[in-house]
Amino acid sequence: MKRRLRSWLPVAVVPAVVIVGVLTVPLQAGAAVDLPDKTPAQVLAMIGDSNVKALSGTIEQASELGLPSLPRTGSGVDASASSALELLTGTHTARVYLNGPDNIRVQVMDRLAERDLVRNASDIWMYNSKDNTAVHVTLPDTTGMTRPPEDGLQQTPAKLAERMLAAIDPSTAVTVGKDTRVAGRTAYELRLTPRTDATLVGEVSIAVDSETGMPLRVEVQARGQSAPAFSLAFTKVSLEAPNSDLFDFTPPAGAKVEEKSLPDASALHEKAMSGAKMPATEGEAKKLVEQMTAGQMTAGQLTNGAGMLPGVTVDGTGWASVVELPAGTVSADVLASPLLAQATERVDGGRLLSTALLTVLVTADGRVFAGSVPAARLQAAAVGG
Repeated sequence: MKRRLRSWLPVAVVPAVVIVGVLTVPLQAGAAVDLPDKTPAQVLAMIGDSNVKALSGTIEQASELGLPSLPRTGSGVDASASSALELLTGTHTARVYLNGPDNIRVQVMDRLAERDLVRNASDIWMYNSKDNTAVHVTLPDTTGMTRPPEDGLQQTPAKLAERMLAAIDPSTAVTVGKDTRVAGRTAYELRLTPRTDATLVGEVSIAVDSETGMPLRVEVQARGQSAPAFSLAFTKVSLEAPNSDLFDFTPPAGAKVEEKSLPDASALHEKAMSGAKMPATEGEAKKLVEQMTAGQMTAGQLTNGAGMLPGVTVDGTGWASVVELPAGTVSADVLASPLLAQATERVDGGRLLSTALLTVLVTADGRVFAGSVPAARLQAAAVGG
């Protein structure tokens, strides 16, 4: 099974990335679960074989990243960045509806507003009830092109799990933890533990549905902490196909609608078809685990994926890698923004945003260095070390 890779870029600099990865919940209490024993290779194979095409459910996100408290009001750059950072603090709830790769609806429930992302075939709508604004994108025609990997689970724990699994390399220990229950469904717990102390990540736990192989929950624990720093999970889920009318969207009366265009379809297709191959069988998964144990694998898939993006370079491999975005990535307006000054601290080499799992360094010329590494690692990369 081929799956598309994405890089996890700093939200303070690229707010759009937040939409991809921000939505979940802590482990649910319940009766003890006792499933047939499986090896790490067998659980990996279950994920690779998972073929859930339709579902509806509620997802919750819980974040304890240690981000600074920021104002929720403002204008322009400050308002956009503050809104993006808010999505990575506290707890947020979203309703998700999927029916194949071409029918997706995600409703993020804010305190006094609602944000919607709706895809119906070639039409994509993004709506914010707070200011009654909508963005409409028409996808380019890809008739005759090989279909890229299905992306229907973009807003669920499955996509976050994909990113974590893509980072597997010889520096990762893969084990199976205690059987558990998530959203009323029994699940295996796959644990990814970095063998290096050069990363902020202590452990990643992925709850894998025992029936379908679909990831139901992802928890990321920071090094030295006992509670998850970030959690994304279903609290309710049904594998029945949602009603088709949920994917019809018409902007409310008086809404301000902005039309957006996308690049040429052939260029999009080429990017979509480039990706890494997940283990599709138990044999392939077993080989993957053996390679990790023997130290025979190449650099982590996540690192390679980021390195293929235009202008983006990667220093190092696996959990301790650093992603560099070129000069000018952060505009002069953002560099001069009071919000950037409030969210970051001045250090040698630029301004630093530190969280429990991610560190971001923004230099005076607008370069960005990011990784799940200590600040000193980014500062060394910025001066070519």
